[in-house]
Amino acid sequence: MAQQITIDPVTRLEGHGKITIQLNDAGEVQDAQFHVTQLRGFEKFCEGRPFHEMPSLMARICGICPVSHLIASAKACDALLAVRVPPAAVALRELLNLAQLAQSHALSFFYLSAPDLLLGMDADPAKRNIFGVYQTNPQMARDGIRLRQAGQQIIEILGGKRIHPGWVVPGGVSEPLTELKREQILAMLPEVVQITRNTLDWYKETFQRFEEEIRTFANFPTLFMSIVGENGRMNVYDGKLRFIDAEGKIVADNIDGNDYADYIAEAVQPSSYLKSPYYKPLGFPAGIYRVGPLARLNIVESLGTPLADAEMPAFRQLDRQSSFHFHYARLIEVLYAWERIEQLLNDPKILDEHVRARAAVNADEGVGVAEAPRGTLIHHYQIDKDGLITRANLIIATGHNNLAMNRGVLQVAQHFVKGARLDDGMLNRVEAVVRAYDPCLSCSTHAVGQMPLHVQLLAPDGSVVDELVR
Repeated sequence: MAQQITIDPVTRLEGHGKITIQLNDAGEVQDAQFHVTQLRGFEKFCEGRPFHEMPSLMARICGICPVSHLIASAKACDALLAVRVPPAAVALRELLNLAQLAQSHALSFFYLSAPDLLLGMDADPAKRNIFGVYQTNPQMARDGIRLRQAGQQIIEILGGKRIHPGWVVPGGVSEPLTELKREQILAMLPEVVQITRNTLDWYKETFQRFEEEIRTFANFPTLFMSIVGENGRMNVYDGKLRFIDAEGKIVADNIDGNDYADYIAEAVQPSSYLKSPYYKPLGFPAGIYRVGPLARLNIVESLGTPLADAEMPAFRQLDRQSSFHFHYARLIEVLYAWERIEQLLNDPKILDEHVRARAAVNADEGVGVAEAPRGTLIHHYQIDKDGLITRANLIIATGHNNLAMNRGVLQVAQHFVKGARLDDGMLNRVEAVVRAYDPCLSCSTHAVGQMPLHVQLLAPDGSVVDELVR
């Protein structure tokens, strides 16, 4: 008989989600879906708040990537003030975002995905975790901890706190960088650059063991989107939006963040509290696209730092439609982050004490766009004459990837899951395709809709006293 397999919760990711797999009478996968089961609703409860509170409030969306929300929110508030942020503040904001990108990628690669990559997809689940990584390769575990620590230390040096710093404010940052802090950060970089290069060398020898996963982990043609800086270079702080197709051809380019709604629309589906953005000209669901490290490296023409750029020829030889290569792209971006931080710190202008522009409200609508670790992040605010938020729309990086994650779950399930002989390795691969995207589910769950609900009230003997089905 037809049956359903439920993976609940999906493990080794941030937030709460489950996967349901529908089998037909022959035990073959007919359908599979990724459900995000929590609703946090930041878009609604920020209404009525003064706009200048938004950066610190929005940082509370997430404890993993608060800096990206802080920056996108502050950029939206900059637009409400209609100010020009001082150049030193722009550089410092970018530096902070790079530190967060590095620490978040380290968490994803070493803590969440390395158990699969080092121990294997079929390893004992009791050992398939960071403790198993430490037992098998203590140096790798220590390296992962150090890379994340370094990123968090830089955030703390700049912003005063490792999590939820309030340093980024509308108009710039609250205080300038000192020479002492600059030297503290520079002193960290040689060590973390070497760790990252060593990890890349290990990974380039390792990922070839996963040929079957590379062929099937969300490996299908889609569009890709990211911010692109000047001359087609990587920029995680500012730039214009670009879409490319599966062949790498530019579909839409030089899109100002204020115009995002001309290209991106959002669908709400009953199976999830995670919205499903799509490329508007192609409609839903044909307008599927991906964001994040894989998208950024597929889109940019160069990274602009020597060591990271030296990694790109080998990366460009891969089948870059496969979401398995998010892991590879993540490591290249960590290397880029350390190099770019050094570039920014070696510019004497970063010590300029003019780091904040002040003004009253000069616009009733503002959009802020930045690259978070998981992809493009959009904050869009509307305010009344008193500067109170009347509407907020947040398009989170994980949301952009929702359609692709769902299709990937189906692709992996249809390839690996066989109802007649289920085993843990099969189901772990279904989870692992989601982990490749490193979704941050608590960041992204803002949809207003209805999910299916089945609640049972059980007596002490296990009999059903009452139930509610929606």
